[in-house]
Amino acid sequence: MNKFLATILALTFACGAAFAEITAFVNVNVIPLTSDSVIPAQTVIVDEHVITTIGNVKETPVPDDAFVIDGTDRYLMPGLAEMHGHVPGDSSANLERILSLYVANGVTTVRGMLGQPSHLTMRERIAAGDLLGPRLITSGPSFNGRSVASPGAGASMVREQQAAGYDFLKIHPGLTRDEFDAIAATANEIGIPFAGHVPEDVGVERALATGIATIDHLDGYMQALLTPNEDLSGGLGGFFGVFLADMADESKIGAIARATVDAGVWNVPTESLFEHVTAPDVSADDLASRPEMLFMPAGTVDQWRNAKEDLLGDSNYVPSTAARAIEIRRQLILALHEAGAGLLLGSDSPQIFNVPGFALHRELDFMVAAGLSPAEALQTGTINAATFLGQSDRFGAVREGLEADLVLLDFDPLADIGNTRRIHGVMLRGRWLSRADLDDLLAKYAR
Repeated sequence: MNKFLATILALTFACGAAFAEITAFVNVNVIPLTSDSVIPAQTVIVDEHVITTIGNVKETPVPDDAFVIDGTDRYLMPGLAEMHGHVPGDSSANLERILSLYVANGVTTVRGMLGQPSHLTMRERIAAGDLLGPRLITSGPSFNGRSVASPGAGASMVREQQAAGYDFLKIHPGLTRDEFDAIAATANEIGIPFAGHVPEDVGVERALATGIATIDHLDGYMQALLTPNEDLSGGLGGFFGVFLADMADESKIGAIARATVDAGVWNVPTESLFEHVTAPDVSADDLASRPEMLFMPAGTVDQWRNAKEDLLGDSNYVPSTAARAIEIRRQLILALHEAGAGLLLGSDSPQIFNVPGFALHRELDFMVAAGLSPAEALQTGTINAATFLGQSDRFGAVREGLEADLVLLDFDPLADIGNTRRIHGVMLRGRWLSRADLDDLLAKYAR
């Protein structure tokens, strides 16, 4: 066979795999993540973009026209949700890079935490299959100390963003207590969620009372562990309170975790971001040399290196205090989980040393390091995300009737969370991307 004909046949086969109406994963180990179990030797049938059948391989017929994927000794789990991610605008040269990096790492849903008007049409283009990328849940433009001039202005912004069609509101620092309260009251009145940071003038206790949907980065929790009037930093607690750790009272962790449960508020810890920036035992050069950094522009990686070096060079930075901050945050994550507070997987990529997609696997590592089991960690990025978003009937598990957002792994992630990186292929709403397809996506952006 000549090289030209071989190439044509290979391309034809690849296109058939990607766009086959019916796909069958045969003899695969299913990890539904509705529990911590593995269901061995299953056949999973996907018709267009929906999981239609899951059954024992010996008893489940495979349609004659199905594209067959051999699942022998492999593991099929739901696609991951990045619940604190960022997506560029449609005019950005980095848009396809960011979306591709997410998909290549098995991320099939992203909650975009800094929205803009172009995201409204982008959300629809992705849903229609016109743009390759994860399902997009988008906030509107940020509510912060510069964008909100008064309580009345904040309330008006809420109504404008709800009318525009954004999925939720993004809260940033700088809001006064009155502005935050007006935003929260209006959002609750018209039924649009608000989420993100806890402004310094508000504090965690007040944020919980107003019904904030998620607190991201554990923002404000370190301050909540201080004794009243104990903050000697003049309000300059550093990166999410890292400079305050020596003053934190760990005995308060249980109470704040229970208060979070009572309020029905979820948390997106973004622990990978915090530890990458603040950890004293991992240098900026070590982080910059990680393999995934090759998929980001060199200038971006240099900016990330400078950001970490700036923090470590701050006169208030003490390595032992930073190490204690990490330990307290890990205790808090476990306490929230054990108390029954909802946890969601998120890395805040692309931010400091968090490369889209790759960072979510590192976030899973940190969730396990905090004390969650591999299954519990995976649930924060699958069924928990779908439950929080009110879309458990669409995605988040391997179950008949759900959209086919799936990741096929070569090894069992419940035995070792690091196995989530061993991706054999990704199915994005019924579209199959083989390992070779994913490698082609990555190769476009490797330096």
